[in-house]
Amino acid sequence: MGQFRDRMDEELRIRGYSTSTRECYVRCVRNFVRHFMRPPDQLTLEHIRQYQLHLTRERHVAWTYFNQVVCALRFFYREVLKTDWEVRHIPYQKTGRKLPEILSPEEVAALFKATGNLKHRTLLMTMYSGGLRASEVTRLRVSDIDRQRSVIRIEQGKGRQDRYVMLSP
Repeated sequence: MGQFRDRMDEELRIRGYSTSTRECYVRCVRNFVRHFMRPPDQLTLEHIRQYQLHLTRERHVAWTYFNQVVCALRFFYREVLKTDWEVRHIPYQKTGRKLPEILSPEEVAALFKATGNLKHRTLLMTMYSGGLRASEVTRLRVSDIDRQRSVIRIEQGKGRQDRYVMLSP
């Protein structure tokens, strides 16, 4: 899979995919190829279908991983191998919907109180009040907080997107 892996990584880089996405896509395609022990250009839509059945019946993978594999295979066969068959015929799995677990005000207060370090407590409170991801709060700078307008500027968050979030009192 060496030349195909290199070509896929190049195509992903050209399109600006993140490092983690590139690694994930390459890993998904590599696992697919290893499953059949044949070069990827010799595999067809029917092989992909069989692999999808393998993922659901034998490995019992989560729908998120299943759809990552679909995205990786679609990209690989459309952009790298430029196959003549329609990659849209590779189906996604239905997504699962779970309601988030909501903490009571007492549980939130207990969480903050249990954190002895002032810096850690401040980070937790900022994350909770603004709905920030851990990676976003670790990159915050004092200049990102606008106390006048009560907003926090998040630079290059998920998907390399900038955004503002409300600063809770």
